[in-house]
Amino acid sequence: MINIAIDGPAGAGKSSVAKLAAKELGFIYIDTGALYRAVGVAVLRKGLKTDCREDVLSVLPDIKLGIVFVDGEQRVMLNGEDVSRDIRLPEASMAASNVSAIPEVREFLLEMQKKFARENNCLMDGRDIGTVILPHARPKIFLTASPEVRADRRYKELMEKGTPKDYNELLEEIKLRDYNDSHRAVAPLKPADDAYILDSSDMPIDEVVAKIVSLAKEAM
Repeated sequence: MINIAIDGPAGAGKSSVAKLAAKELGFIYIDTGALYRAVGVAVLRKGLKTDCREDVLSVLPDIKLGIVFVDGEQRVMLNGEDVSRDIRLPEASMAASNVSAIPEVREFLLEMQKKFARENNCLMDGRDIGTVILPHARPKIFLTASPEVRADRRYKELMEKGTPKDYNELLEEIKLRDYNDSHRAVAPLKPADDAYILDSSDMPIDEVVAKIVSLAKEAM
């Protein structure tokens, strides 16, 4: 199977461009960050702390995750419930960052992600796809943008969804998540040695997608 890895920090636009690129290539798109968000949501729903290892591990045995595709769109199922909307709420973002730092959570999700890659031509995005999950993926792309640009994109996205949030607060959250993701002990966020660094700060989305598709076709 052909596997393409896209890694990068929160708010870099990975999901948006990956969906479009996968569609153009005829691949399945897998948003691994959604799985961590779902774990975070499960912990929050129990009223527990996502940055407390003991709290998270107490919930993990009761979590059953699944991915289904409806009209080509990935839907994340948590214990039989479609939580695709809930995992996009702001609180789910930091929850995902917190639980992803816990080795047992990463191990819990590792085989699920690898299984999808073994069985499908796929484009998978996340934080450690090219470095840990799919080290043999080709191409590997590290998609990034400045914290200010990412905060502005998130601000506009939330405004459109009718769930506005203060820009400065979003910027601080992004900076904190960048620090947490890049400094965690297990699978920290970093470009793979052979990754193509793609800075989308000043690029329109169609240009970013075109570049990813071009890189993918060159590697095939």
